[in-house]
Amino acid sequence: MSSRAFHRIAVLMGGPSAEREVSLVSGADVAAALRDQGYEVTELDAGPGLVADLQACKPDAVFNALHGRWGEDGCVQGILEWLQIPYTHSGVQASANAMDKERTKDLYRMAGLPVAQSLLVDKAEVLAGHPMQPPYVVKPYNEGSSVGVYLVNEVANGPAQISDDMPDLLMVEQFIPGRELTTTVMAGRALSVTDILTDGWYDYDAKYKEGGSRHVCPADIPQEIFDACLDYALRAHAVLGCRGVSRTDYRWDESLGLAGLILLETNTQPGMTPTSLTPEQAEKCGISFGELVTWMVEDATCPR
Repeated sequence: MSSRAFHRIAVLMGGPSAEREVSLVSGADVAAALRDQGYEVTELDAGPGLVADLQACKPDAVFNALHGRWGEDGCVQGILEWLQIPYTHSGVQASANAMDKERTKDLYRMAGLPVAQSLLVDKAEVLAGHPMQPPYVVKPYNEGSSVGVYLVNEVANGPAQISDDMPDLLMVEQFIPGRELTTTVMAGRALSVTDILTDGWYDYDAKYKEGGSRHVCPADIPQEIFDACLDYALRAHAVLGCRGVSRTDYRWDESLGLAGLILLETNTQPGMTPTSLTPEQAEKCGISFGELVTWMVEDATCPR
């Protein structure tokens, strides 16, 4: 007799966000791994009929492989709470906290965690001139995976040339030079630190296209910085109220030592694609992809 709490699993994927294509890949990989682990899996492309789809397939638990708005900001979590279906990752409040970059920073500060200087600015103001001294980054305050992120460098003659589909309210954030680091939290443990190497800006393509970035795990960095990344990730996970797996991203300016380590954001639903950082860190810690997704499913609860 299996000791597992669940057998029938619905994997939510796709959805309407800007990260739909990445979510479809994440969901397909998760579904395949769960089937290999002996679960009965239904893949659901989350759309307007999601409630009816869930009621029809009657899952024991949901693996939420959605990324971006609606799937990662507390909305779909609220549906699952209403339907009383156990689900993976963070609950309604933690998801909403982490998706709102300004709220995230407020909570980081409460926990004594270092953040970059930033402003919330109307799009018209961003287009009209420099809201702060370059270099700075312009991004939506409630998206993820480097969707719509623009770097305005020190020699820029004018403001950011952002696309028309950017939201009306944007975050303008001081650019932190240096290295891109990240740490996954799983089961109350910070797994490791990955150093993400790219030939240019770590944007959406660098994150998800094959060959877009190179990962060094564990990162070859001073022990003080490595330990701080682990500590900061655990504190960020806790102050945001996260559950299950999360991943916290940093920039580190080597010239400043520990003072140069700055938190960027915490991802409550890290990618589960072939190039994703969380499965890679888990594997380096001796946790296979199948074991990782099994743990995540068996950790599912409701309420969350």
